[in-house]
Amino acid sequence: MFGDYQPNRFGPSRSPIICKNGAVATSQPLAAQAGLKILQEGGNAVDSAVATAAVLNVVEPMSTGIGGDAFALVYMQTENKLVGLNASGRSAYAADPELLRHQGLTTIPAYHDLRACNVPGAFDGWTQLIERYGSMSMSEVLQPAIDYAENGFPVSPQIGKSWSKSVRMLSYCENARQTYLINGRSPKIGEVFQIKPLARTLQLLAEGGRRAFYEGEIAQQIVQYSNRNNGWLSMKDFQDHTSEWVEPICTNYGGYQVYELPPNGQGIAALIALNIMRQFEQDQVPFDSPDRFHLMIEAMKLGLVDLHQHVTDPTFSDIPVSQLLSLSYAKEQAKRINMRYSLPSVDLTQLTVGYDTVYLSVVDGNRNVVSFINSLFHQFGSYLVAGNTGILLQNRGAGFSLDCDHVNYLAPHKRTLHTIIPGMMMKDGMPVMPFGVMGGPMQPQGHLQLISNLVDYNMDIQSALDAPRFQVMLDGKIAVEDSFRLEVLKALESKNHQLLLGSDTFFGGGQAILVDPENDTLVAGSDPRRDGCAVGY
Repeated sequence: MFGDYQPNRFGPSRSPIICKNGAVATSQPLAAQAGLKILQEGGNAVDSAVATAAVLNVVEPMSTGIGGDAFALVYMQTENKLVGLNASGRSAYAADPELLRHQGLTTIPAYHDLRACNVPGAFDGWTQLIERYGSMSMSEVLQPAIDYAENGFPVSPQIGKSWSKSVRMLSYCENARQTYLINGRSPKIGEVFQIKPLARTLQLLAEGGRRAFYEGEIAQQIVQYSNRNNGWLSMKDFQDHTSEWVEPICTNYGGYQVYELPPNGQGIAALIALNIMRQFEQDQVPFDSPDRFHLMIEAMKLGLVDLHQHVTDPTFSDIPVSQLLSLSYAKEQAKRINMRYSLPSVDLTQLTVGYDTVYLSVVDGNRNVVSFINSLFHQFGSYLVAGNTGILLQNRGAGFSLDCDHVNYLAPHKRTLHTIIPGMMMKDGMPVMPFGVMGGPMQPQGHLQLISNLVDYNMDIQSALDAPRFQVMLDGKIAVEDSFRLEVLKALESKNHQLLLGSDTFFGGGQAILVDPENDTLVAGSDPRRDGCAVGY
């Protein structure tokens, strides 16, 4: 199963981690090690996932945190079923799209504007995970993050580089400047950085749990800050917030069941594209065949168009999920693909872009499995920190549309279309692989390419993550990584694809752990495009 090991197939890389008792894969080594330590101390996969996410909040603060949202797919052996958790926050009850339109705005300002700040859903999600499935207390799983925030952590290379690009934007908010800059500069790579206000907040949550965040001091500070700065958030918004346990959606691909969370997430776009791919005979097609990439690009375009047209908060709109995932629909969509020419350029510009997210996979010794994702949306979210909480507030509300005819139109107490999506592969009712590829609109595209690499070409996990990627951009152009062969690029251009060669486009960061029942082992991989790693024991 996914065992065609060819080390360094796509250039110098690392080998997958093969272990037996537990594995963690994520985008920052200190976080991965913290999650592994929880497993070694007797915690289960859920305990480890929350601990890892909490450490990521500290060591990769531009990408994630308790000021953002989270989603998870969880398989616990005691329940013998896959469940999904939607921990995304809603807009404020006071949200007023007509006010914004009256002010001449066509989009919601993403930065330094509290009207882009939905209620943070992540910590409620962490709490529900621990209460339902955890074997440790919230205090225990938050302790590694508290230690790093209080005593400091060395800034890793890609995180330091990303941080340095945000100095000007962080400087506009006094609380953000004092918390996340050092005398007006970003921390250097390798420099030890402390986030003491965040350490204090995490300690409050360790002691007071959910109530401390949504009913107590933390919510009060955020609401007071919002009131002073023309925001919409109220205490009622926080008190009424709750995460939702949901039934995952899936499709079959190559004998495996690929699961995503249902809307308001964009995972459905990956499943639509996989269904379209199934309609084409791909036996004997080489991995780097121009026809293969052309087919994936076209299938992804169609999936993204459906995403743009249909997906929002399902409590506000009847989303035809069953129809979109039906094989009859896939067959009709497949007829639109011409293998000689690309589809007319698609315009997806109303889909807002935010690439800053963390994804993690965890499997424990009992083969409990967690696929987990947490995000602030854009880098450092809104660039706003409320009071002395140290919490960066997400700007997920910028994802709403101000077009009153659009399905994702802003409304009070509504969840917007969400980019962050955890994935899970299963076979015969058992988990095969938690996986994810963080990176805004790259996420469903990364899921598609990773699954195809594994199922269609039997690649090992690390090679499947290393493989060169494309990305359908929101203007319809196709960004490609430098590692594509020149012959492939020329062939794609001959099919009328507008390519962005050697661009600065971010092609995501993937993590995955294979549960190998034949050898009773775990095989874990981590994307070389990020600072992170897979660890196990």
